Amino acid sequence: MLFSLLFCLGAPWSHADDAGIRAHLLDLGSDDADVRKAGLDALVQTGDLRIEAVLDFYRIASLYVYNDRVVLCEETVEDDELNEFAPLSDPLSREPLLDGAGKQLIILLDDLVEISPNRKERRLANTAKFLLRLSSPDAEQRLSGAKKCGDPPEAAKALDRLAEMAAEDPHPKVRYVARESQYLIRFSGAGPDQTPEERVEVVRQLGEMASLRSLPRLETLLEELSEIDEKPDGADALETACRTAIDRISSHQTFVSSCESVFHGLSLGSVLILMALGLAITFGLMGVINMAHGELLMIGAYATYEMQLLFVRLIDSGNLSPTAYSWYYAVAFPMAFLAAAFVGYLMEILVVRHLYRRPLESLLATWGIGLVLIQIVRLRYGDNIGVNAPEWARGGVEIVQDVNLPYARIFIIVLCLASVALIYCLMRYTTIGLRIRATMQSRDMAKSLGVNTSRVDQFTFAFGAGLAGIAGWAWTLIGGVTPDMGQTNFIVDSFLVVVVGGVGELIGVVCSGLGIGILTKVIEPGTGSIWAKIILLIVIVAFIQFKPAGLFAPKGRLADV
Repeated sequence: MLFSLLFCLGAPWSHADDAGIRAHLLDLGSDDADVRKAGLDALVQTGDLRIEAVLDFYRIASLYVYNDRVVLCEETVEDDELNEFAPLSDPLSREPLLDGAGKQLIILLDDLVEISPNRKERRLANTAKFLLRLSSPDAEQRLSGAKKCGDPPEAAKALDRLAEMAAEDPHPKVRYVARESQYLIRFSGAGPDQTPEERVEVVRQLGEMASLRSLPRLETLLEELSEIDEKPDGADALETACRTAIDRISSHQTFVSSCESVFHGLSLGSVLILMALGLAITFGLMGVINMAHGELLMIGAYATYEMQLLFVRLIDSGNLSPTAYSWYYAVAFPMAFLAAAFVGYLMEILVVRHLYRRPLESLLATWGIGLVLIQIVRLRYGDNIGVNAPEWARGGVEIVQDVNLPYARIFIIVLCLASVALIYCLMRYTTIGLRIRATMQSRDMAKSLGVNTSRVDQFTFAFGAGLAGIAGWAWTLIGGVTPDMGQTNFIVDSFLVVVVGGVGELIGVVCSGLGIGILTKVIEPGTGSIWAKIILLIVIVAFIQFKPAGLFAPKGRLADV
């Protein structure tokens, strides 16, 4: 039987006999279709994980027969007379085949016999890849193979192996997907013939598993059944089972979507909090509306990109090991903070210090600074760049079935909590925090007591700018980086966080940031991003009518500032 799998989870994972594999590879070049099919079956039965790459080359016709041996040619070369030559490699190891002089063997392409599979054989080879993954020692590979076997065109030959995995695999997620794919294969009719009762049981099991992959197929089947005038025996029971399964799966889908929306809202709110912390401090201290704060976030993101480029250059030049590449993100953390803080410091000493307690003038001036920064960055980098997330930030953890929490968003939430704790300690237990609070309460009194309010202003503005830079550094993990990203996506929402939370109130910024982030992501799926912002703005305007000072209004002497 084609693709009969004779190995099990306990099978050894060492390479199978190379001589036997090469003999089976030669069968792929036979003129007899039955021999080719038997060769493909035999390759899968070896269980050798190198076969997956070989099958990819087979599907794209990169395998050839030369001197009774299958060789690999990934790319041909031409001479000045347009003759095509083939550099030959071993299909299993992908190492170059050497000639007598110890160099890679290169021969005329016409001297090779191409192994060119037809469409059916390409499909079989693709299915064989997934069957090979079912016996991989790597859980992710087994999971991928089990999932692919249940997707169209379903691999009916994998049913026995999937049954073993569903019962014996050590990883719960692999067991679940293997069982799910079993039922999907049977549901498609690709497996053994089923009685009407067995088909109803398959549908019922898919519903009990809350299989999201089966939902569109069940809906299609229900639509087909509802259009039949004279229904055969068992059709009514099957239709009832479909409706029950669809209701259960739809309910689970709603739960999954809600969980993901809330979690995405938490991570968005965390970025808004990092942005709003600096805004709340500077506005409360100086009365300055800094409309360039979004551009400070953008500077942090581009500083991260520059560190990525630096590491790539160092690796390409041989001055750094490729294994150190993921460390670029850790090094970018202080650079993003310092770059944004330096720009904020320059803004304060050149422009902002002349506009204290003049909100309208500060708004216009910082808006202009933001436009200048956007154009400078656009001239240097263009309209869009890509920052690659480090290896540890890829993937996620599944807390319940189908609810995946990306590592990158978890990291951003933890970063936000750490930043809030750091700022709280800075403001409460350090000398500079005491001076900032004193200056916010009464600038003249603090100055008369010897506080250098000018230095306090410079430090505070630079520190708030650095926080925005950290927000940009974090955003590169989950979002795109463009010159106008701060102005388009963050500045308005950040001011809303400050206004709703209460100017200068740390706990207010945290609560309003998380609330606005979650509300945005909950509304977006049903209305779209633009209408979500409009609805959010209406809600906030209505809220301010009842609490003009925000969630946590300033108390004591701060209430009169």
